[in-house]
Formats: sequence, C-alpha cells, structure tokens
Amino acid sequence: MRRHRNVKIVATLGPASNDYDMIRALHEAGADVFRLNMSHGSHDEIRARHAMIRQVERDLDSPIAILADLQGPKLRVGEFANGEEELVEGASFRLDLDTAPGDAARVCLPHPEIFAVLEPGARLLVNDGKIRLTVRDCGKDFADCTVTVGGTISNRKGVNVPDVVLPLAALSEKDRADLEFVCQLGVDWLALSFVQRPADVEEARSLADGRAAILSKIEKPAAVKAFDDILAVSDGIMVARGDLGVELPVQNVPPIQKRLVRKCRAAAKPVIVATQMLESMIESPMPTRAEVSDVATAIYEGADAIMLSAESAAGDYPVEAVTTMDNVAIEVENDPTYIEVIEASRRAERHTVADGIVAAAREIAETTDIKAICCYTESGTTAALTARERPRVPIIGMTSIRGTARRMALTWGVNCVMTGELTRFKMAVVNAARAARAQGYASEEDQILVIAGVPFNVPGTTNILRVAPCAEHLIFATDPE
Repeated sequence: MRRHRNVKIVATLGPASNDYDMIRALHEAGADVFRLNMSHGSHDEIRARHAMIRQVERDLDSPIAILADLQGPKLRVGEFANGEEELVEGASFRLDLDTAPGDAARVCLPHPEIFAVLEPGARLLVNDGKIRLTVRDCGKDFADCTVTVGGTISNRKGVNVPDVVLPLAALSEKDRADLEFVCQLGVDWLALSFVQRPADVEEARSLADGRAAILSKIEKPAAVKAFDDILAVSDGIMVARGDLGVELPVQNVPPIQKRLVRKCRAAAKPVIVATQMLESMIESPMPTRAEVSDVATAIYEGADAIMLSAESAAGDYPVEAVTTMDNVAIEVENDPTYIEVIEASRRAERHTVADGIVAAAREIAETTDIKAICCYTESGTTAALTARERPRVPIIGMTSIRGTARRMALTWGVNCVMTGELTRFKMAVVNAARAARAQGYASEEDQILVIAGVPFNVPGTTNILRVAPCAEHLIFATDPE
C-alpha cells in the first residue's frame, strides 16, 4: 500500500481497536506498524489481535510490522491500611521491606534491590513524579525520606529511581514468558523496556534468537548516558518520553530527543518518537495546536516513525488520530524547509562499499530524472542505508523474505515489495521496473535506480548500482544476463 509520506506511523492496539474492521481501517488510514502492549491484555487477546493484523496484511497484500512492547519490571509501593494517605511537603516518610499495611509515616517498598544501591540525596518519584521524596538516610531494608513534593499516595503506585543504576534485569519473569510467546507467534519487533545498559539488550537478543529484531526503549537517565553502547547492540530505538520526562527535568527531553534521533539516523537504525503525541485525541476529534507542532517537530528531526499509544488503543477517535498524523506528515514533508533541514543534518558515513553505493544512488537520483531507488535486500540493511541518506525520491525495498519486508515497514521512506528469489541480474532489474510501475512511482518512459548484490540472496554483498529504464523491452535489449 503506497504512502504519500516517508515517516512511518505506529498505532497501538487495545479495546478501541480490537476487531478486524478497525485494524483494517487504521492500516488504510496510515498505520504502518501495529504495537501490541504486553502490559495489557492476556495471551489469548494478543494472539487474536496478531491474527487479525495478519489477515489484514493478506487481504490488502501489504506487509505490516508487528511490534510487541514488553512491560519490563514495575517498581511499586505496597498497600495502605486506609487505601491512601496525604503526604505533606517537609514531612518525613519511610520506605521499608515490612509488608504491614502503610500509613502516613511509612509504606512497604518490596524491592530490596532499590535499597541496595540507594544513597543519601537520591530522589524517589512516586506516581509519575507527582510525589517526590529525597533520601536522608538508608540501609539494606529502609530509606528515611523527606517529602519534597507532597500529594495523595495510594496503593500500588509506581516508583521511579532516576539517580542510580538499579541492579535489575530489564526482563522480568513475565517478560521472559511474553517474549517467548510473541516470538513463537511471529512478531517482527520486540520493544524492550527498562533498558539501562547494553547487557539488557544482549540478554533479550539471546532469548529472541533471531526470531525478532530488538528495539530498545530509552526511558531512563542511565540509558541516555550509555546510549552509544546501547545503540550499537540494538536494531532500533524508541524515545519513550513518558518515563524519560518523569525521571529527568522535562526541559531536558527535547534536546535529548533531537540528539538520539540524529545518532540513530547516523547508525542507519530506525527510531520511533513516542508518548503523548496526540494525547487530547483520546477524547477529542481534533488535536491541540501544540500536539500538531510536536508531531511535526519529530518529522522535521528525521525520525523514522511517530507513535500513537492510548489515542488508538483506548481513545474515542483512533482512525481520526492516525489520519491526523498522516496529514501532518504529508504537509511537513512537502515543506521546502523540511528538505533543507533534513539535508543539512546529513552526516557522511563512508566506510563500506554499500555506504558508497547508497550515497551515489542519492546523488544520481537528485541530479537526474530518476523516479525511485529500488533496493534488493535480504536482511533490510541496504534499504536502511539508503533511508539514512534521506533521498528526495521514493525507496522501494525488494526482498524475497516476508520477515524482512515486515521489519522494513518501520524504516523511513521504505516501501516494501515482495519478490521471488532471483539468480539473474536482468530479472532483478525487470522486477524492480514492474514494482515501480505497479506502485505508481514510474511509467514506461521513466528511469529508476536499482541497487543489488551479486551473488544474489547473500546478505552483505551490495555491490551494484544500475540506472535502468522502466520499459521492459529496453531492459531485455541492453542489460547483461
């Protein structure tokens, strides 16, 4: 299904988008990737949603990526005798391992790992930072705190610990079970929550064992500090601005977002900007002007994808939210300033033959009348390298591997087309020309660029760049076997 934009749209499924007709409508409105949030829904519900997505894919003959978002370990306080208490600024409050119901002076925090690394001066943020505590004194089973921001604290509220690296694995026992379940189901991407260090990603990769690509969610200060190392072992990144905005001052998030997006682009790895992009559309058919500007900013920065969470999962206007994102993306990408910004942020990456070929492809496409760049790829790497160049012409990703086509649905500008396995270069050019014509990118009179590797069907062999006519009789008359 041809899109008239390059940035991709990720839509989360949930109670508001839980049947075939709605999922199909979301895809037709512009959703390229569907997110399954493993924090909500049973395995049976997740299996049903997965099956409906694959049915839409078959019915529309359009590769769709499925992203399973693992919950990660959740740190929560225990329960209160009265259900809730009011904490007053300046008061003392203790967190400990005592499982007795809490009161206005203390409550259980059933995570000894936190106490093991706490130090005086560390901050504890409760209920998305609405309540803030500062540690005065601590030991292996307690932390005496001062309330710096008061409010109502109630049963099982979440706790963030921004100032220390916690000795917790990114994968809980639930996550391990969910990971195996969705890998057997056949998802394309795994989003890993609570990433603090590269080892967290490597553990998930070992468990996935090649069955899904690994996308690291950057939502903790420790992950921002270790970002270069985390990026190196990840297949993609999500800038998860929710927890990031809780654990860091909110004014820090925009420059971090911009920096991470640029680093991902330089590494030719897809990056999603997520959280509260069109939050008001949960209840309103129209977004706020600030939300539209936020979506546009992520697109101007060169993000591969922008994401809807509750807007499409539980909101009253899921299709309208996707349509709004699609309209904003088309408008932004047609703005001459967009091209200027994207091209000014291009960084020369010339380390391999493939790097040189995709850079040359962009130069040729932009200085001549080329209608599309067709990339043959087994793993998706060649298409990702081409996308890193952000060419002004469409990118058609050609592959014989269904999983590769689906994963490429997350990469900026790549339109995925399935092709049979090839043994002759001439047929590769013919198939590319047919795809360009069928998708409406070119006519018989036009030319395209074909990027491929010989021998065929071997990852990492990109070594050919061919300017080709779209007229098949000209291909058969001029191209080598």
